[in-house]
Amino acid sequence: MKEMRSALVVGATGLVGSALVKLLCNSDEYVSVNVISRRPLDYFHPKLVVTLREFDQIAESDIEFAHEVYCCLGTTMKKAGSKEQFEKVDFEYPLTIAALAKNRGIGHFIVISAMGANEKAFAYYSRVKGKLENALITMDFPQLSIVRPSLIIGERGEFRFGESIGAIALKMVNPLLVGPLKQVRSIPAEQIARAMKMIALQGEKQKVTIYKSDELLSMDIPPVEKVEAELAEKEISFNWSKLKKDELPPIDKEVVFDRSKKKEADKRD
Repeated sequence: MKEMRSALVVGATGLVGSALVKLLCNSDEYVSVNVISRRPLDYFHPKLVVTLREFDQIAESDIEFAHEVYCCLGTTMKKAGSKEQFEKVDFEYPLTIAALAKNRGIGHFIVISAMGANEKAFAYYSRVKGKLENALITMDFPQLSIVRPSLIIGERGEFRFGESIGAIALKMVNPLLVGPLKQVRSIPAEQIARAMKMIALQGEKQKVTIYKSDELLSMDIPPVEKVEAELAEKEISFNWSKLKKDELPPIDKEVVFDRSKKKEADKRD
């Protein structure tokens, strides 16, 4: 019997988080998707439960039990306005949520970091992400999965000039980025969401696993529409004329269901 899962998502109004919530809600593997958010979502689903809370006011009682926590929190220096506010969103809040989730007995924490995350990096952004990774590792989660995407692309509700220029440039050179350079290819938010779900369901069952951007790109859980299209194509392409007439039941004869065969099959199962 398939295990029915529950998930907790923070950062659900962002580019990856919003794609992830929709993916999980429409997944057969999940029966409930809990979200903690500062503002209401513009998406509704029977499986979805949203708790509105400022992240610096989150208590352990706000953390519903889940099989995994998906942490998609993140901002930019421009939007944060200061280094202090940036570190609150990208460092302090994820750590707080991780600590509360561990206390609640949640065994798997999946977090979006960034390519080049390193506490000793030259770039401030990379240093903060590296500091977060090290702090989470020290927290000693039963299972910690760190996702390090390259430039994330997709339809944002806000315009980010620098990222837009970078996305256009990378889209042009992506086909040329092969081998070790594949990990700097831009990556769609929907693909990161699919990869995170795959990590939760089929990922490495070890203490700490770091997934680089090229690995995320190679993880393929096809969207529902694609699967349905492939099934429809197979049905259409089936050559019914190849069936011999003697393989079909006669029209004027009653087709009798042999219940003894069903009982034998049931015993084998």
